[in-house]
Amino acid sequence: MGNNIRITKKFDFETGHALYGYDGKCKNVHGHSYKLFVTVIGKPITDKSNVKYGMVIDFGDLKKIVKEEIVNVFDHATVFNKNTPHVELAKELADRGHNVLLVDYQPTSEMMVLDFAKKISSRLPKHITLHSLKLQETETSCAEWFAYDNN
Repeated sequence: MGNNIRITKKFDFETGHALYGYDGKCKNVHGHSYKLFVTVIGKPITDKSNVKYGMVIDFGDLKKIVKEEIVNVFDHATVFNKNTPHVELAKELADRGHNVLLVDYQPTSEMMVLDFAKKISSRLPKHITLHSLKLQETETSCAEWFAYDNN
């Protein structure tokens, strides 16, 4: 029954965004050096003939999933909510060769972490569960998502 282990891998990426309708400085286009901590939970593989023996998941396999779903998509992109007039600014930037990402939510850390949880969970092997995500936006600010808060 027991023997569940949590493993965490950290990812870094640079992303710009603007918060449409916000009443502070973040309404302006600006960027962050994000740190994403991905924690999964599962039981280590007990089959001694398996090349992944003793691992919950190969860190390289987890890295591949998160890079493909999150880092390669968001790194050095500017994210805008496509359901706001920012879509015009996004089009202008894209026309000038900028990497623009349009999402259907306000690109706050809170909403990004919800999006990331869905994307990562859908790619994990059946015996592995996404336990938590921590998206650090600045040295002093982060948003966290935990599976047990969302059952």
